[in-house]
Amino acid sequence: MKKLAFLGPHGTNSEEAAIYMANLRKEKMNLVAYNTIQDAIQAVAQKNVDYCLVPVENSIEGSVRITLDTLAHDVDLMIESELIWSVHNQLLTKNPNAKIHTIISHIQPLAQCREYLKSHYPTAKTESVSSTARAAEKASCYGDGYAAIATKTAADLYNLQIIDTDIQDVEDNFTRFILLTNKDKVKKYQDVANMMIICQIDGRAGSLYELLGDFACRKVNMTRIESRPARTSLGEYIFFIEIDANVDKDILQEALVQASKKCFWLKNLGKFPVYKASNKLVNEIN
Repeated sequence: MKKLAFLGPHGTNSEEAAIYMANLRKEKMNLVAYNTIQDAIQAVAQKNVDYCLVPVENSIEGSVRITLDTLAHDVDLMIESELIWSVHNQLLTKNPNAKIHTIISHIQPLAQCREYLKSHYPTAKTESVSSTARAAEKASCYGDGYAAIATKTAADLYNLQIIDTDIQDVEDNFTRFILLTNKDKVKKYQDVANMMIICQIDGRAGSLYELLGDFACRKVNMTRIESRPARTSLGEYIFFIEIDANVDKDILQEALVQASKKCFWLKNLGKFPVYKASNKLVNEIN
């Protein structure tokens, strides 16, 4: 049976998304929890598991930097598919009658619920931990006065009560997850929507303009561009570029070849389909 890694422990949004992905693929998979996103990705690179499903971007808080940095610097993996997952943050506590003085969660949900916390719990302190499920576990252990921002599944797992639902500041709160695997295992799809490349260019004036021009002049649409420090020297950057892959493959390949000539290095993470989780299947999971 194939193994699929996710950010644990049990009860995270990542686990719910991983269950959904396994159901979407219509194959039995052994889900394996890891303590950090980096650990989950490295498990694939070291071939301890076949796949990992990790968050890459949230619609409210933006990129998940550890995912991008690990893909750029530490591993050589491919993206097999993408899943757009609707995130619903719940406020959980052991004793709903106790005054809440500390709220625990992963840094992303804490940021996604910033205005809610300011309005409803202005004096409460916040504590950042490695995952929402870990937050629920801690709130359960600490007891009175502690609350966690986590999933409904985590409430059941850690014997907590839900005192408020859907507390995220923006109703349409989505996280993009990517399914990563090794090059020799990646499945090729006929219907692809997206492509991601990572590259480093020199810092001279106009170099990024020239790189992007290789795609623009061929009418290849770039849907997202982000820079991150190159870890080489101050002021040097690498770029994450996402491309609409639904174009003629020869034109796309020509654009990539020309772009690579302008880069110190270019890493192609592949073309892949994009799925949006349906509420029906999500409700079946929950």
